[in-house]
Amino acid sequence: MALTLFIGNKNYSSWSLRPWLALKLARLPFEEVLIPLYQTTSKQDILRHSPTGKVPALKLDDGTVIFESLAICEWVAEQAPDLWPADPTARAVARAVSCEMHAGFVGLRSALPMNIRRAAPPRNLTPAAQEDINRVTALWRDCRKRFGAGGPFLFGAPSIADAMFAPVVTRFASYLVDVDEDSRAYMAAVFALPAMQEWVEAGKREPWIIEDSEAA
Repeated sequence: MALTLFIGNKNYSSWSLRPWLALKLARLPFEEVLIPLYQTTSKQDILRHSPTGKVPALKLDDGTVIFESLAICEWVAEQAPDLWPADPTARAVARAVSCEMHAGFVGLRSALPMNIRRAAPPRNLTPAAQEDINRVTALWRDCRKRFGAGGPFLFGAPSIADAMFAPVVTRFASYLVDVDEDSRAYMAAVFALPAMQEWVEAGKREPWIIEDSEAA
């Protein structure tokens, strides 16, 4: 199976990280094509591969293009079903929290744009951002307590849900967000994933600098 994943800058593109990490967790080989964002030709370069003009986009070997991060992750999970929990209740909750991440947390996204290389002091949080942070950490605690089965991730083993929240983990680290001990343990587990380390190191080496910008 020949797969090509079109992504944006690893330092900034939260949406690209999610399916990239899912593919790595599934151990599916794929070609990675990085299209720098916020350049004069970015939109037209992306439109050659994605009908939405946004990344990420996954091209299958028959030419089909899947766009939207969660849709790509769902396709990956069809090839590697263990990326969703086996228990029906846990699987339903994992899908619910993944959908919430995909569609929500606007306050957090706006106040704390993904920037792995950021080394500045903590940022003053807006009420909307703090509300989102409280919801995310409560969600992490609840999933690990109810479904973690002693494992370090939200549902025990690494899952699509963890891939969906991985960019939030980078945000909390970059902006030195004060979180509880349980959330810190979860963040450490995500950062310890070899694929996550690969992404972070590549992001740090990128030459492009976009100040406080959220990738498409």
